[in-house]
Amino acid sequence: MDNILGQGKWALTTTILFLASLAVNEWVFTNLEFVRGINWIYLPAGVRLVSTLLLGLPAAIGLLIGSWIACFFYYFPDDFVRSVAGGMMAAAAPYLAYRWARAALHLRPDLGNLTAWRLIVCAVAYALVNSAIHHAWFFFQGERAALPGGFVAMFTGDVTGSLFVLYTLKAVAAMFRRLPAGSRTHAIKESPAK
Repeated sequence: MDNILGQGKWALTTTILFLASLAVNEWVFTNLEFVRGINWIYLPAGVRLVSTLLLGLPAAIGLLIGSWIACFFYYFPDDFVRSVAGGMMAAAAPYLAYRWARAALHLRPDLGNLTAWRLIVCAVAYALVNSAIHHAWFFFQGERAALPGGFVAMFTGDVTGSLFVLYTLKAVAAMFRRLPAGSRTHAIKESPAK
């Protein structure tokens, strides 16, 4: 039971982080929207990738829930099928990229061997899988007019958003590791009270 509750906690955390990153992206990069749901810089892509790299299946479940919330209540409230499919694709793509990266790049569970090169490879692999899945869906739904441009925009947005989030987290982690051990403990104790 504790394992289920622990995984549920991480799924919920992922849902909240994903929705928060979506709100930030809509606020900061609203002028970089190609079409509804496809941005030239898409920060939620980074949250999707990082959360699945760190947490695996619980993150994918959290992303599914968060994506359904976003699709049903924001992106496509009048299109049930597109909302269901959109949420499933948004959760499946990072999970598939995660499974591939764990096997092909031999990533450790703590991501300690996630080098700069591997970060780029993970971001590109995720962006390629995500764009391919979504645009295959668009093709089979008959939405073919903007496929090439949409693919390029989604791929670019996913790569730039993923790299932005990944490198920001890597920089924060590096700065945190440079603090003396006492300062880190003090920073952790002080942060919740602020």
